[in-house]
Amino acid sequence: MALVLTADTHLPKRAKRLPSALLEAMDAADVVFHAGDWVDGATLDLFESRSARLVACWGNNDGPELRARIPERADVTLGGLRFTVTHETGAATGRERRMAAAYPDTDVLVFGHSHIPWDTLADNGLRLLNPGSPTDRRRQPFCTFMTATIAAGGLSDVALHRVTHTATTARS
Repeated sequence: MALVLTADTHLPKRAKRLPSALLEAMDAADVVFHAGDWVDGATLDLFESRSARLVACWGNNDGPELRARIPERADVTLGGLRFTVTHETGAATGRERRMAAAYPDTDVLVFGHSHIPWDTLADNGLRLLNPGSPTDRRRQPFCTFMTATIAAGGLSDVALHRVTHTATTARS
């Protein structure tokens, strides 16, 4: 099962368009995860129209329209793995320990907010993944998103993809 993980798209405030590499990956994926900070409903509409299956939550920059359409936290089981999608996880220091305690029934936690890619494993086996942002690199050298595969009950092929905005596709 092919997965795409993204967050913090911030359209149209941080960028006017999504990178074509992300849109192409979404088209090929079985499941797309978005960990909040959409900013506008048109971006959610685009993701819904291009995703075979969308698992998403809202973030701190998402207003009432988005909060009415998607949850603060989304939980789903795929291929025997329990995923949770949430926006904020707090400070980086101690994150694995805090999230392992907060999400004891989760195998993979997808989160956003910082725009900083993150891939770690907590002592209890919880995998923490932050795909960064495909539109706002902040203090990072590149804008990013992630892909992964679920096979034989496990998560594999987790890859961080760098994107540029020189080749973009229209929002809709």
